[in-house]
Amino acid sequence: MFTVMGITGKVGGAVADTLLKAGKKVRGVVRNPEKAKSWAEQGVELMTSAFDDAKGLSQAFAGSEGVFLMVPPDFAPAPDLPDQKRSIKAMLEALEMARPGRAVFLSSIGSEQASGLGLITSTHLMEEAMRTLSIPVAYLRAGSFMENWLGMVDHIRTTGEMPFFYAPLNRKFPLVATKDIGLAGAKVLQEDWTGERVLEVDGPEGGTDLYSVAAAFGEALGREVEAVPLPERAWQAALESMGTPADRTGLYIEMVKGFNSGWIHFGNPGTEAFHGPTTVEVFSRGIR
Repeated sequence: MFTVMGITGKVGGAVADTLLKAGKKVRGVVRNPEKAKSWAEQGVELMTSAFDDAKGLSQAFAGSEGVFLMVPPDFAPAPDLPDQKRSIKAMLEALEMARPGRAVFLSSIGSEQASGLGLITSTHLMEEAMRTLSIPVAYLRAGSFMENWLGMVDHIRTTGEMPFFYAPLNRKFPLVATKDIGLAGAKVLQEDWTGERVLEVDGPEGGTDLYSVAAAFGEALGREVEAVPLPERAWQAALESMGTPADRTGLYIEMVKGFNSGWIHFGNPGTEAFHGPTTVEVFSRGIR
């Protein structure tokens, strides 16, 4: 039996779905069981716990062959990441109490760096904290989610422009579809190892340039779409227009600068590569 945190989200859901299709028993950790009824209907055992409740998490992890864990996503966290730090502390304590067979964490590209990470700081802190565990652990350092662009589909459809924070547009960035993270997570959960593993998880090898992303979205939407670089002076206003509070844009901006400078990158020593099969062209065909 495998326990999955975040089962009602895209990544946790992809891990759980992949495990179920492999014929495995799955337990889902949820904060609101009402939102997970569809999983219960598929035979998933649901256990309710806040992600910063060590006792509740330990009960959910108990008896598991493997556990998939994550820090809850937050694109506008409070200064100094207090919520994320509470979740990290609770997960560590829960794993120490429950001692499942292994633990696999959703991490992020760049998490090996100690500074200049912006939003990725939370997964760096998570990796650092979990190094005291005596059970086998693995970190899935995922590239940029293809799903992150879905929120601008209406803008792209209307204007024919696809703006990007990332630059330069011709650089090949490591992109990944969440269903491919599910493949990686389910695969690693079912493997045996000792100590620590780090996997760099993205789509087809070589990355994807942003002109190709815009072209793929255009093909799916049935119109010409131009890739447009968003100048740094426009970032603040763009983030606020997407709902980010004006005083909480700093971590996102720091993260983007880390990507654009090359500070946040793949190809680190001592890591394994996992290349999912989903290209941005295949992914974009699901756009509605």
